[in-house]
Amino acid sequence: MPGDEDGNTIKSTETLLVLIQTIQRRGTVGITELANEADVSKSTVHRHLSTLEKHGYVIKADRQYRLGFRFLDIGINVRNQFEVYRRMKQTVFRLAIETNELVSFVVEENGWGVFLYRLQGEQGVSSSAHVGKHSYLHHTSAGKALLAHLPEERIHDILDERGLPPKTNETITSREDLLAELETIKDQRVAFSIGEHTAGLSSVGAPVVSPDGDVLGGLSVAGPTHRMAGERFEEEIPEQLLSIINEFELNVTYS
Repeated sequence: MPGDEDGNTIKSTETLLVLIQTIQRRGTVGITELANEADVSKSTVHRHLSTLEKHGYVIKADRQYRLGFRFLDIGINVRNQFEVYRRMKQTVFRLAIETNELVSFVVEENGWGVFLYRLQGEQGVSSSAHVGKHSYLHHTSAGKALLAHLPEERIHDILDERGLPPKTNETITSREDLLAELETIKDQRVAFSIGEHTAGLSSVGAPVVSPDGDVLGGLSVAGPTHRMAGERFEEEIPEQLLSIINEFELNVTYS
């Protein structure tokens, strides 16, 4: 349609994405709120929703709309096609059993850390993150670990694009401080987070690297700060983490 394109993007597609993201954020929402959020007419919203409903991407109930499970099918399919996820599942399972804590595998996409797989051990606690959630890399130990092992130019590109907004009062927001910590992480191959992503939660993270030296992601073990302390936090869990990652990397190299 004439005038529908804006630079390199299509306005109608941008509107559709705003609608989907708004429904995702609010859970259920009506046409009026969606029209206000997207700054378009109700009739435009209705046409988009009718199309989405026809194909199973939204479900209508009592004049409210929610996302349909069609998105779940797509998301699982995307994750299953990611080879490192298929290989990493067993490693995450073993680490969760060995530590009894919450284990997460995070990958980088477009400068974000994406939680690709999570598993709670016997004593594992929940956090605000979930599979599929996008997080700033400097918020988590897994994110900092993989960030530290990216090429220097890529690190600066990500920081330029995403910035360093805080998640909690403990989050690093100084570029100079973060770069200094990334140097330490690169030397030690272990990253720590104490309440930087979730208050009261501490974690240890390390990078997972391919045989060619490419960073595949970051693996972390997280738990309540009172359990993640002292020798267990500073030595035992880092050793477990690095040991199991080493096994994973060897298996990838020689399989």
